[in-house]
Amino acid sequence: MIITDWIHSIAGFFIILGLTLGFDCNGGNPLFAHHYFLFLPLFVGFNLFQFGISKFCPLGLILKKLGVPETRKSCKTGCGCK
Repeated sequence: MIITDWIHSIAGFFIILGLTLGFDCNGGNPLFAHHYFLFLPLFVGFNLFQFGISKFCPLGLILKKLGVPETRKSCKTGCGCK
């Protein structure tokens, strides 16, 4: 996986987690913790929005320092690998 794959996966996970822990429909959600968890998907959405405008992503910098590749390796042998 490359950096953009990780960013999309982590952002999606935190959006689902925040909504799961923060949404309670009349006591019907057994995982409900507190409605303040709804700020988590708001924060993730804000970061995705500001990346679209500024092309700056803090998570991308962290992943780059951890050694996650930025692009996929190309297959020059024509073997059909991805």
